[in-house]
Amino acid sequence: MKPGKILLFIFAFFLSGCGLINDTKDVMPDEMPSDFGFSVKFGVGKKNEIDTFEGKVTKDLVDDGTATIILPFTIEEKAKIYEKMKNINIISMKDLVPKTECMTKPYSEDEWKITINGEKITPYISGAYCEKANDENKLIDLRNYIRNIVQNKVEYQKLPEATGGYE
Repeated sequence: MKPGKILLFIFAFFLSGCGLINDTKDVMPDEMPSDFGFSVKFGVGKKNEIDTFEGKVTKDLVDDGTATIILPFTIEEKAKIYEKMKNINIISMKDLVPKTECMTKPYSEDEWKITINGEKITPYISGAYCEKANDENKLIDLRNYIRNIVQNKVEYQKLPEATGGYE
């Protein structure tokens, strides 16, 4: 190896060790890994849940508790969800807490658990703040996309309507 190439290699190695070169852990694989799965708990008290690990969905019925059904996603649905996660690069989201002192009640929360290639990712957002953080809307849009898939399934539509409300 020529001395110039050796120096370039050492320099690149040094930069990657210092975190100045993007680490591939912050980039999702192009293809959906076989272990890809997620769960998201959301809403007031995180009583709604969509869980691909157990293939179940829980709906908050507010005054009437919750209702849980078995509702697995198809491979195609999971692939579309994975693609959406990849487009927003969910594994590198950092700005999920706004810089504000203002708080509200009641508030909604989103608690995610995602597995991609053996890596666990756990984004969390809280609606307790009066303002939203930069990446927060991306997660809310993703959750709403997934929720829309669930709400269009016949099994989910058979669940009772929620009664009451949160104050």
